[in-house]
Amino acid sequence: MIGAVGQAGYMAAGRGNWYADDISKVIVSEEQIREKTAELAKQVAADYAGVDGLLLVGVLKGAVMFMADFARSLDHPVELEFMAISSYGTRATSSGVVRILKDLDRDISGKHVLVIEDIVDSGLTLSWLLKYLTSRGPASLEVVALLRKPDAVKVDIPVKYLGFDIPNEFVVGYGLDYAERYRELPYVGLLRPEVYER
Repeated sequence: MIGAVGQAGYMAAGRGNWYADDISKVIVSEEQIREKTAELAKQVAADYAGVDGLLLVGVLKGAVMFMADFARSLDHPVELEFMAISSYGTRATSSGVVRILKDLDRDISGKHVLVIEDIVDSGLTLSWLLKYLTSRGPASLEVVALLRKPDAVKVDIPVKYLGFDIPNEFVVGYGLDYAERYRELPYVGLLRPEVYER
């Protein structure tokens, strides 16, 4: 679990202060995200050295920030692809029902695929996605996830590249949202319960 970091610096700098009353504390700071992203990218580059056809599959919309920063940090040629799947709607917990909102635009058979995820929560959505992608015949399939909630996991997911384990609380920022808000925050913070219990 990551120690809480004060918000004063962000708010004083005017970064995200329009949401100051909604965030109770910062769980993962902007600096921690930057350092961990570089670390994960270095590990992936080493593991895939000499591999052609490395394809990053970002899960929209939450993974966009992390995927962009990860791809820029990765010292390896990659191709980018996106999927949009949903099991949340505007609720704070996963519904467990997965819908494909946007499918892949290309054939991934024979490709080395890395699924880029913002967060592993219950694991139900990601478990479904991995089975779906496996059916498309990739040469290999691994997961890079920035965040995981170990206490919320209902399905064992093999996350080879993991950033941070965090508490089982509702978090937003750095791509994570509640009702399409808060994605642009540069850190990951706890959303006050009164916001999503309204």
